[in-house]
Amino acid sequence: MAKKNDTLKDRLSRNREITITVIGRKSGRMISNPVWFIWDEGKLYLLPVKGSDTEWYKNLLKNPLLRIDARGAEIEIQAVSITDPKQVSSVIERFRGKYGAGDVKKYYSKFDVAVVVPIS
Repeated sequence: MAKKNDTLKDRLSRNREITITVIGRKSGRMISNPVWFIWDEGKLYLLPVKGSDTEWYKNLLKNPLLRIDARGAEIEIQAVSITDPKQVSSVIERFRGKYGAGDVKKYYSKFDVAVVVPIS
């Protein structure tokens, strides 16, 4: 029988968008957002569209528990903020490679942080 994470990894490898759910830092409510992502060698990378000004990113800083839903395959896991400029730049380049530089430029306005989620 396949492990739950195997289904999640399979869906991450085949999809362009997932839904993340964070806990509101003020409201305490669950807040969901569709996001683009990079799946690479057991790590999920997220790039907040407005960088450190993105609401879901601010919520993650207060409570790093993140629910990931990839077309029905779900997991709750700790997310880690990336603030090192070289690491952030590497994530940005991966996003440009997957989604196209034009769309990344069109939808993303600040490039100062990223998020990594290790999924074993």
